[in-house]
This record gives sequence, C-alpha cells and structure tokens, in this order.
Amino acid sequence: MRGHDEHQEGMFSYISSEKRVPANHPLRRIRSMTDRALQQLSPKFSELYSRCGRPSIAPEKLLRALLLQAFYSVRSERLLMEELQYNLLFRWFVGLNVDEEVWDVTVFTKNRERLLDGNIAEAFFAAVLAQAEEQKLLSDEHFTVDGTLIEAWAHRRSFQEKKDPPKGGSGSKGQKLLRDTHESKTDPESRLYKTSAAGEGKPRYLGHVVMENRNALIMKARVTESGKRAEREAALQMLQPMVEKVRAKRKNAPGQEITVGGDKGYQEEKFIKDCERWEWFRTSTSEREHPGFAISLDKRRRVEKIFGWIKFVAGLRKTKFRGRRRVDWAFSLAAAAANLIRMVKLIPQET
Repeated sequence: MRGHDEHQEGMFSYISSEKRVPANHPLRRIRSMTDRALQQLSPKFSELYSRCGRPSIAPEKLLRALLLQAFYSVRSERLLMEELQYNLLFRWFVGLNVDEEVWDVTVFTKNRERLLDGNIAEAFFAAVLAQAEEQKLLSDEHFTVDGTLIEAWAHRRSFQEKKDPPKGGSGSKGQKLLRDTHESKTDPESRLYKTSAAGEGKPRYLGHVVMENRNALIMKARVTESGKRAEREAALQMLQPMVEKVRAKRKNAPGQEITVGGDKGYQEEKFIKDCERWEWFRTSTSEREHPGFAISLDKRRRVEKIFGWIKFVAGLRKTKFRGRRRVDWAFSLAAAAANLIRMVKLIPQET
C-alpha cells in the first residue's frame, strides 16, 4: 500500500544529537582528541577573557567550529553558521544543543584578535602534536622540509609606490627591490612573487612545514613573506628547536644521525652548512650516495599531499585574511586539522 505524502511536524524529539551520530563516525575520535587538546588550553583561555561581565561564546566551541570549516571545505563563516543551523552532526561536534540558537557570524571577527593575541592556534597545534608523541607516532630521525605559495587577499594592481621608501635597499649590496619601493594598499605585508620567469607575479605568502617521515605528521608550520631565501631561512628556524629537543631526549648521546630532505630549492651551500653545523645532522637531499636520499625521494610525495589538503580542502589556496600574522594563525590551525585526520587513521580504534 502506498504511503501518504504528509508533512506533520513533531512537537518533541526524544533522540539526542549524541545518539544520532554513528558510533564509528571518524568525527567521534577527532572530537575526543580535540576536547583533550582544548582542555589543556583552558588556563590560556582564562587569561584571555575577563572575570566579570556577560559570558561570551566559549572559545572551545569557536575552535571546534573552525575545525569543521577546514574538514568540510566550508568557504566562509557565514556558510558555517548556516550549516550549524540545520546540520545535527555539526551541532554535536561544536557542542550546541538541538534547540540552542546559532551565533551571529561577527562572533568570529570579534574573537579572532583575542585568539591571535593568545597564540591559540599554535598552542592547539602543539597540544595535538603532544598526543601523537604519546602514541609514539613521531620520528626523531628523518624529516622533510618544504614550502608552498599562498595567494594573498590582494591584487597586483593594488601595489603602489611607498610615500617614504627606505634609503637603502634589501637586495644584494643594498640594491633596491620592488618590495622596498612599492607595497599593496590592500595587504601591505604581501609580496609579488612568482616561481618561474615565465610565471605571473601575484601577491603571495609562503607556507612552510617540517614533516616527520615515519607517519607524515606535521612537526612545525609557519607562514612568512614570500622571497627567494624565505624557504631556507624558515626551515632553519623550524629545525633548530627540534634538533635541541632531540639532543635533550638522547642526553647528548648521538645515536643515529638526523637527516632532513627537501627539493632543489634547499640545495644551497650555505643552507647545507648551516644544517650540518649541528652534530650528527645531515641533509640527505644534498648527498645522493647517502642512504637517506632514497627515503627522502619516497617521502616527499607525502608533504605535497599535506599542502594539497591545506590549500584545497581547508581553503588556504587563496587566503581571506590580510596580514602575515592572521594568515599564519589560519595556517597553523589547518596544520593541526591535517594532523588530527592523519592520527585517526594511525591510532587503532578501541573495541
């Protein structure tokens, strides 16, 4: 017998959003790891908010919502609020009740500066990475460094001459470059940059990561202004604290040497010498006879997958933020989201 196409709304629902989410849904394990990381950040949140006044939206909920935006490629906070209005899975992950009112989109704008001042994205990334270390997923022997272009929220036509350009240039022998005489009126920190002579110069930033080669987890993430030396300089800045940490872990006992691989952009004599001044530290990319060279070639594909996910899934191919500080914040949060997805696949599910 054919059923009738009737539309009658129910007054009540006796099934909670918790029960509506399947027990084996991957977001359940991500939510568990996210809550654990956010719990460690609770003291930092308390420092950022006043002890008196009207309660604000919980920063934990804001960060969970931003993670969903990265996981599901939601291109704006306005669309994210629309999804939260009717998507029970999103409501459950963020921590909103079924009948709870969704926030205004300006909540993110007003709270972003506060979260920026507290370096919350970087702290969250570190808390997620600490969980990976507890599970013994991180290697302290072989790493890969690489950088990728992030298109800035500006147009090349927005570049105009500076009113007060510096007397000396930033180029070799004090030569004045374009960045010394011109800047974008839309995003002054972005720089016109192209990867080849035939390419088109666009306002861009550079995103950098250090990946450990065992499980392809991101160890460090950073955004800098674009430039020819930016990749190598950022790699040294990210690698140095990692080497010091490994030294402390091994208690000055060298053991197996540390190797780091990169593409041809890192094959510069100064960069190689700067790396190798650390004890038992070698750049495997510069030594084709080194046993780590074959490993580096095989693992380099993974770092490109990381960049592909951050740019095309998490939405950072062209950033909507202006200023290196904001772009770096978004890049660190996207790197933490990429690690969470990877860790779900690596950590066995409890039965």
